[in-house]
Formats: sequence, structure tokens, C-alpha cells
Amino acid sequence: MGVNLRDLIPSEAKMEVELKALKGREVALDAYNMLYQFLAAIRQPDGTPLMDSHGRVTSHLSGLFYRTINLVEEGIKPVFVFDGKPPEMKKREIEERIKRREEAASKYRQAVELGRLDEARKYAQATGRLTNDMVEESKRLLEAMGMPVVQAPADGEAQAACMAAWGDVWAAGSQDYDSLLFGAPRLVRNLAITGRRKLPGRDEYVEIKPELIELEKLLKSLGITRDHLIVIGILLGTDFNPGGVKGYGPKTALKFVKSIGDPLKVLKVVPKVEGEADPSEIFKYFKEPPCTKEYKISWREPDPEKIKTILVDEHDFNIERVEKGISRLKKAYRENLRGRISRLDAWFKG
Repeated sequence: MGVNLRDLIPSEAKMEVELKALKGREVALDAYNMLYQFLAAIRQPDGTPLMDSHGRVTSHLSGLFYRTINLVEEGIKPVFVFDGKPPEMKKREIEERIKRREEAASKYRQAVELGRLDEARKYAQATGRLTNDMVEESKRLLEAMGMPVVQAPADGEAQAACMAAWGDVWAAGSQDYDSLLFGAPRLVRNLAITGRRKLPGRDEYVEIKPELIELEKLLKSLGITRDHLIVIGILLGTDFNPGGVKGYGPKTALKFVKSIGDPLKVLKVVPKVEGEADPSEIFKYFKEPPCTKEYKISWREPDPEKIKTILVDEHDFNIERVEKGISRLKKAYRENLRGRISRLDAWFKG
């Protein structure tokens, strides 16, 4: 779920932007975060995910293929960062996520039996599960499309934030706000869901645009440092202490941290919750997350045959639609990516 800073971010630190405003920008995308959004959003009216003739889920591949094409057509240069081994501190959050998915699956089945399709779809969106096979085929598809793939040692979001902090990409891209705690100078949200979207449970639609948040402006507006922001996140609750500290909302946490001043003194009075990580360890993880500098960022000519093998031969995608998508991708590559290599020295950086 990540830390929820939405109500804490002032208007001067964020702005809605058009996709075209990000033209020429390298954005390190939290791949898992993006894939889960596709699994939630790309479904049949009754909530059933897209599947091939063997019953294998393909919603993530559909979203990844067409959304990536859209981004490249707008001149955005995506870099996909995949999670590695989750830290031990995240164990409780992972267990909670499994429990929530199981509860949602039960409610989904009940809603289907009762013929309540809108309700069924709502619960179905919370049941998405990303398997190792789905992750590997996502990487294969991206590589066939010519997109750079980076394997993080741990959190993909932390790796993306490090890459942005090092200047190897312009921004981190994620729906979560944790990137800011990890030190990303810029966070771009909504890249996976930009466009016209139906409001859950309502017959209304809204236009969702990318949202850009700048860390320096955020900290200046709030009158705090990044260390303060990390402590505020711990008070509110992170993936490493999902419950947070009872009694603290965004405004209360901000006021409390500013009143004490020294972030380390705040940590000393934050109670440790049984079953959750020690606040000092969480602070250290956000401050110095495990990241690798061994990566190469470059974009290559798409390989049509490999793309068709994955989507058409292996997963029954419509060949005409896939070929049309490939044509769009090749044109976008020639216009926006060919000959543009982002900081190859990053491969040797360090």
C-alpha cells in the first residue's frame, strides 16, 4: 500500500501535467506497481481478468504493451524497474496483502452468485496476484519491445528513486508516495491510468492526468527536511509498519515532528509495535535503501517477431491488433528513442 502522503502535499508542490509535457524525459517506472494497476483495471464487466485459451491471465501483458506504446508515442523514455527480494521488514505487509486478496476473492464470488456485477467488479480489482511467471513474461515482452529493464536488489520503487537521485533518469514513476521518502527528486504518478476512467461504483467518468510532485518544493512548503518526511511516514504507516502509530494523521504527524525538531529524537519516542519493524530500522532503510548501480539504460529497435511470439502465439492476442501496435511502436521509436541513450556511464557508475 505504501505511505499515504496525499493529504500532506500542498498544491505548490504538485501539478497536473499533460503526457506531452514529459517528452524527452527518462522515467524509471516501478514495474510491479504498474502491473498490479493493470491487473486491477483491465477486466471484463463481471470482474474477470483477461485470459488466454489456457486460462492464463493476460491483463498485465495487454496493459504493458499498449500503455508502453502510448508513453513512447508521447516521447516519454520509460525504464522498467522490477522488484528483487523483499526485505524481512516487509513480511507483515505481504501477509496482510494476501489476507486482503483472499477476503476480496470471497466477496467477489458472493457478488457474482447474487448477480451484482458492479459490486463483483469492485471486489475483483482487489484480487489481482502477480506470479513469478507473469513477471518473467512481462520482462520478455518489454525486452522484445526494446525497453530497458532494471532488476532491483530489493524494492523496485527504492531502486527507481535512487536512479532519479543519481541523475540517471529524470523522475521516478509510481502510484505510491514512498519514492519521495527514498529520495526521488521528482515523482510522476498516474502514468499507468492516464485517460478517461470510470469512478468505482458510480456511473461517472473522470479524466486522469499525470501528477508531478517535486521533493524540494514539498519539503520547502512544509518547512521540513527529508529526514522529517521519513519520520512522518513512519508515524502514518509504511509497508514496514502498516499500522503506523495510533492517533497520528498527516497534520498531527507534521505538527508533532516540527515541534520536536530533531528527527532522531522523534524516533526515540515512537513506540515499537509488536510484529512490526523497529522505527529506527525503517528510518535507516528509507535513508539508505539497497540499490544497484550496475545497469545499462538504452532503447533498442523493437523485435516484431518476438513480440508476436509472446502475445499471439503464446497468449492468443489478436494478430491484427498486435501488428498495428507494433507499427505504432516502431514509428514512435524512430521519432523519439532512436539514437538517444541515457547516460551509458551509469553502467560503470560508482
